[in-house]
This record gives sequence, C-alpha cells and structure tokens, in this order.
Amino acid sequence: MAFVINDTCISCGACAAECPVEAISEGDGKYVINADVCIDCGACAETCPVDAPSQA
Repeated sequence: MAFVINDTCISCGACAAECPVEAISEGDGKYVINADVCIDCGACAETCPVDAPSQA
C-alpha cells in the first residue's frame, strides 16, 4: 500500500527530497504522495522529522 502524509506535516520538504520515484509534491498546506507512483519503500517515513508519512 502507498504511503500517505497526515496533518502533522510541517512542509519541510525532507520527504520529497528522499523519494526515489518523485511521488511526493507540495500540496495545499502539506506535502502529498501520489499513490499511483509510490513504490512503498518508506524512505519518506525514515527522513520525516515529525513522522507525517505512514502506510495507508
């Protein structure tokens, strides 16, 4: 299952920089993950300082 970013996101961009398939983009007030592109690697969750990405 693809990862999702919850409302604790602080829009720092750390997750987007680590995504190997560029599935993460800046959304309205927080970053969002394109589920169709996400390969479920967990790189975003490992780098996030507030644990915003999690598995759907």
